[in-house]
Amino acid sequence: MGEESRLAAVVALAQGMAAAHSSREAWRAAAGGARRALGGSFAALSVWERELGRLRVLVNVGELAEGEEEFPEDESYPVYQFAEITEFLHEQWAGGGEPDAWVETAEGPEEGRAGYCHQRVAALRRRGRGCCVVAPIVLHGRAWGELYVARPVGEPVFGRADADFATVLAAVVAAGIAQTERLEEARRLAFTDSLTGLANRRAVDARLDEAVELHRREGAVVSLVVCDVNGLKRVNDTLGHSVGDRLLERFGTVLSLCGAMLPGALAARLGGDEFCLLAVGPSADEVVKAADEVCRRAVELGIGDGVACGVASTEDPIGPVRSARRLFRLADAAQYRAKAERAAHPVVAGRQGPDDPVVRLADEPSREADGERRRFRGRHAPG
Repeated sequence: MGEESRLAAVVALAQGMAAAHSSREAWRAAAGGARRALGGSFAALSVWERELGRLRVLVNVGELAEGEEEFPEDESYPVYQFAEITEFLHEQWAGGGEPDAWVETAEGPEEGRAGYCHQRVAALRRRGRGCCVVAPIVLHGRAWGELYVARPVGEPVFGRADADFATVLAAVVAAGIAQTERLEEARRLAFTDSLTGLANRRAVDARLDEAVELHRREGAVVSLVVCDVNGLKRVNDTLGHSVGDRLLERFGTVLSLCGAMLPGALAARLGGDEFCLLAVGPSADEVVKAADEVCRRAVELGIGDGVACGVASTEDPIGPVRSARRLFRLADAAQYRAKAERAAHPVVAGRQGPDDPVVRLADEPSREADGERRRFRGRHAPG
C-alpha cells in the first residue's frame, strides 16, 4: 500500500469513528477500518479490564471463525496468558520507547523478534489464520487495550512496515475512543438527573415519544407511573434542604428498585418532588403491581409522608392514545386524585367504570383542578 493509500485509510478510519453514535458503532468502525487498512481478513478490538485481570473482546469483524461473534457477550482472556499487554508496554516505556505493534505467525516468532505468547500462535492455528499484527492502544497515557488484525493461511505475512502502520492506526483508534467517551459522557449528563442519578425529563420526553409511536404502529402496551413525594416541603422547612435532598435520593433508589420489576422500564425524576416510571411491553397489571410496591416502600423510608402515585396504561379503557401528552395527562390526573384522597395505593386511570373520574379530569380538566395540580407541561402538542 502506497503512502497516499495509507493516508486515505487513516482518514477513513477516523471519519468512520467520528460518525459513530454509540460505543459499539465506534468499536466496529475501528476494527473494520483497521482490517481494511491492513488488508486483513479479520480484526478485533479488546479492552484491558485491570480490575478483572483480563482482556475482553469488544468486537470481532470480517471472516469470523467458529464460535466467534461480532459483539461477544463474554469473550475474554486472562492477562497472564497475554502478558505483553502489560510487560511489553511497561518495559518499553521505562526504556524511553514507544508502544509499537508486533507481528506473530502461525509458524511461531517472527525472525529477529521474541515471541510474546504461544497462546496467540495456538489461536492462529486453531482458527485457520496465518499471521496477525497486534497494536497496543494507549489512552490517557495508559494501556487501554489492543487492536488485532489477522490474515488467513496462504496470504502474505505481515511485515515490519505493516506493524509500524498498525501503530499509527492504534493511535487513531485511541483518539476516536476518547472522543466517543466524551460524547457519551455529555449525552449521559444531558439525560440524567444530577441529584438522583435517574433519567431526567428530557430522557422521558424522548423515550415516551418513541413508545407512543410504537403503540400506534404495533399496538405495544405503554404504561406510565407518575409519583409525587409527599411532605417534601415540610421536610425542607423543618429539617433542612440537605435532608430533603436525601429523601429524594432515597426515593429515587426505591423507584429504581421497583422499576427493575418491569423489564426495560425507565425510572426518572421529572423535577422537584415529581418522579415517573415508563414501561413498554409489560402488562398494565404488572405495572400497577410495581407501582403498589413503590407506595409501600416509600412509606418505609422514615422521612416524608409516602408518595402519591398515578398510573395510566394503553391496556386499560382510557380511550385512544395518539400522543405522549395525553398519556401523561392521564397518569398525572391519576396521581392528583391519589394525592387528594391520600391514597395508600396507586390510582389507575380507566378502572373506575365508564365515567371514570380520572379520565374525565384528564380530558376535561376543570379550572380549579388545572390550577391546583402540578401538571406536566412538556413540549408535546395536545392530543
